[in-house]
Amino acid sequence: MTKSVITLDHIELTLGTGASSVHVLKGISLAIVGGQSVGIVGPSGSGKSTLLMVLAGLERIDSGSVEIAGQKLETMSEDATAAFRGKNIGIVFQSFHLIPNMTALENVAVPLELAGHSDAFAIAKRELAAVGLADRITHYPGELSGGEQQRVAIARALAPSPKILIADEPTGNLDTTTGRQIADLLFQKQKDLGLTLVLVTHDPALSARCDREIRVRSGLIEADEDAPQLKKTA
Repeated sequence: MTKSVITLDHIELTLGTGASSVHVLKGISLAIVGGQSVGIVGPSGSGKSTLLMVLAGLERIDSGSVEIAGQKLETMSEDATAAFRGKNIGIVFQSFHLIPNMTALENVAVPLELAGHSDAFAIAKRELAAVGLADRITHYPGELSGGEQQRVAIARALAPSPKILIADEPTGNLDTTTGRQIADLLFQKQKDLGLTLVLVTHDPALSARCDREIRVRSGLIEADEDAPQLKKTA
């Protein structure tokens, strides 16, 4: 039986204080096995992106347990969580989050250097080539298209060889054709590297490509099932 690499147990999270507080996650429990691709869908404000941030250790929970690759995040300090995330979890955001005054190569290499990799630039060069940007490594984000910027972000996320890749609306800022290319790249990397892929998306076609689809509404899991594409071919 494949072991769960992500386990959430009765997660509760309220954001804000007093009259402005919002109960965002309401006792969510789920387990995701290693190598699985999972699409998290739901209406705006349902809590899906917050759930993703909890999985990444970027949002602290009020109660419950978050176990990632055998480690309980709620027992770790912020520094320890950041170090753990840097080794085990790659994150791709909708808005790329590249540093504008750094080249593509530097955007990928500098986080590796900060994590103590002595061969950071060699790794970065290899990862950029692997996402089709071997000839763009000296370009700055402003000189790259949206799709190229997202490829840099993917290379940066994959450079530390994480076990888990988390993506928050990875095609949301891209046109349809470019978005499809980025989706193809994500799923190909997930397959080639044996990664666990967890993505939040508003795109039904993207979530249908996952092994599993989790629908979130009002801070609760409304449905958790095989993705539509799998059911069609079953």
